[in-house]
Parts: sequence; structure tokens; C-alpha cells
Amino acid sequence: MDRFCGIDWADDHHDIAIIDDTGAVLVKERVANDAGGFARQIQMLADAGDTAEDPIPVAIETDRGLWVTALRATGRPIYAINPLSASRYRSQRTVSGAKSDAADAVMLASILRLDRSSHRPIPDDTDLARAIKVLARAQQDAVWARTALGNQIRSLLKDYFPAALTAYDALSGGGITRADARMILAAAPTPGAAAKLTPVKLRALLRKAGRQRNVDADTARLREVFRTSQLRQPELVEHAMGIQLRTLVQRLDAACAAVEALTAATTEHFERHPDSEIITSFPGLAAVSGARLLAEIGDDRTRFADARGLKAYAGASPVTRASGKRTVVMHRQIKNNRLASVGSFWTLVAIQSSPGAREHFDRRRTAGDWSRQAQRHLFGKLLGQLHTCLRTRQAYDELRAFPGAPVLAA
Repeated sequence: MDRFCGIDWADDHHDIAIIDDTGAVLVKERVANDAGGFARQIQMLADAGDTAEDPIPVAIETDRGLWVTALRATGRPIYAINPLSASRYRSQRTVSGAKSDAADAVMLASILRLDRSSHRPIPDDTDLARAIKVLARAQQDAVWARTALGNQIRSLLKDYFPAALTAYDALSGGGITRADARMILAAAPTPGAAAKLTPVKLRALLRKAGRQRNVDADTARLREVFRTSQLRQPELVEHAMGIQLRTLVQRLDAACAAVEALTAATTEHFERHPDSEIITSFPGLAAVSGARLLAEIGDDRTRFADARGLKAYAGASPVTRASGKRTVVMHRQIKNNRLASVGSFWTLVAIQSSPGAREHFDRRRTAGDWSRQAQRHLFGKLLGQLHTCLRTRQAYDELRAFPGAPVLAA
């Protein structure tokens, strides 16, 4: 007789239910979210007939956390049920809108009993792949935080010190997120303070930030911009905005340091993974972008039965909606947004570095695709090639990926 387990999780406790293949509830209990509670759940499963040869599958509405990690270590299949799917299933069973944690645990177990084939167990990724996922996502979040702070600083400078944007964008390399630009912003956060910076002081700040080249040219350029007549806020308001800017620059310094540290750690872990050489053999993928890609697809090669599943997961395949005489083909909204973000960068770089990718993109554009449509189609093409290469353990081959496409001269 088959058994199924459902867990409705919370921060300090979990409701657990085990049912049989007829839907009858065998046991239902609330346990604490600690080692003792986990041991109690294992005992409940054992009492219900759980064995190493025939483990009871478990349904839960999350794929992360210590509880899920401990369950994974036991080797039993774990199904992370999408909360939206669970909500819709609940509305089918209870039209009154009634809800309880205990009932949700039974409901999750019932989803496995009635519709297990429509759900996939949590991938059995290696510990290294899971570590890369942690680091790559943290690195991406840090980059987004750095970008957000940079935009916030730009917005503030436009209100009282627009000349700073002109000055720092004109620096060799450009941009206010650079170490030298941040150093000068912190030292002179107002137009008045910037105008008083001497050439000696400017050169010292640039060198302290690590600048070795074009120091004299950038010093002259900055001094010229800072000493040019410009509109000013009232002195008291300008001073207050300078204080605000200095605090934002401090946060930006921390964000930039986090990006550097996480980038180094992500790269180091990714280069230790056996899939890294295959992934970075593709045009447009380097260590960080490759790590982000691996973080989202994992290294459990049974996760996607074919390339179509991978493309759908990444949002690279379209969705068809047909009703009556009307058929609409549209891009996929439900997808892994982090993987789709990698795809946007990947395709843009691949178009510049791969003749086959360029020819494929141009052909789709000629056929009438918008730029984003052509990019998604190319993303799907590259994902299909990646799926094959990872499965066969072969590096990317331009001639096999895009047969008949022009090649770069040696």
C-alpha cells in the first residue's frame, strides 16, 4: 500500500500528515522546527511503513531551508509544490475558503496521491552545484544592489551637483561606481567642496583609489569641470544633500566590495565544477555568467528529460493559447527570471562573438521577429546545444551548432 506525506511548514513549527492510497489519514501531527521535531517526523514515516527500499515521498511548499536539506540527506523523493498550484488545488477541495495548517498538510499529501506525475522531485544536485547556486545568486543580488545605489546617487546629483556626473562619466573608464569616482565624491560631496580641490589633492585621491594611468589628464579634466560656473542650491540645502550623498557613497563602497568578494568566490567554486569547461566553451559565457547559468539549471542531468523542458524553464519557448477559432502565440511569463536574465546577456555577447549566432539572429529578424523575439529564439537554440553538450560531455562546436553559417578567418 502506497503512503504519501505532506508538510505545511512555518518558521517555528511544521504540520505533518501521512495518508494512504485511498486518501485516509494515517497520522497527523505538529512538530517543532528543530532537531527533535525532525527526528519525530522520521519516526512517523517509519511507523507508517517507510523503508530505504520504498521511501515515502514528501510534498512541501519550498525547495530550500534546513528542513528540506535534512530530508534530502535521507534519500527520499521530495516534491516542492508551487504555492500557486497548492492554492488552486485547495480551492477545488474547499469552496468555502476555510483553511488550516493541518488541512494543508493533508492537501499536499493528496496532491502526490492524485497528481504525482505532474510534479517533479527536487533535483539531486551535488553539494558543489548547490554552493555555486548560493554564491552566484548572492553575487547577482550584490550587482543589482550596486546598480540601484548608483542610480540613487545619480538621481541625487542631478538635484544639486549635475557637474559631478559630467566629471565622473568623463573619467578614463567612466562611471560613478568606480573606486576613484567614489573616493572623490566622499572627499568633496558638494559643488563648493569640489571647486576647492587642488590639482595635488585630486592627483592624490586618484592614486589612492588605485589609478595608475591618465592621472594628469583626468586631474585637469576634473578641475576644469568643478571650477565651471553652475547652478547651486541654497548653501544649507546643498550641505544637507552632501551629507546624504556621503552616506550613499559609503553604502556603495560596501556594495562594490561585496560584488568583488562574491565574484571571486563564485569564480573559484565554478572553475572547480566539472561542467565549467563545457559551459564556458559556449560563445558569450564566462566564469560569472556560466556560474549563474549552472546555479539555475543545476547538475542533476535527469532534471530535464529533454531540451524542451529546459527551454520552457528558462522562458525561451513560447506559449500557445488556443480557444475556438483564435490562436495566440506569446512569450512565456512564468519562468526562472534569473536564468532568463542570463539569457539576455548571453545572447547579446554571443551575437558579437559567434558568426553562427549572428547569422541566426539576423535571419530571425529578417523573418519578422522583433529584436527580443529573435534573442529568445537564439537563447532557445543555445540552450538546446548546451543540453546536448552537457549530456554527451562535449565542448561547444560552432560548425555543429550552426551548420552552414559563416566562420571567422583564422
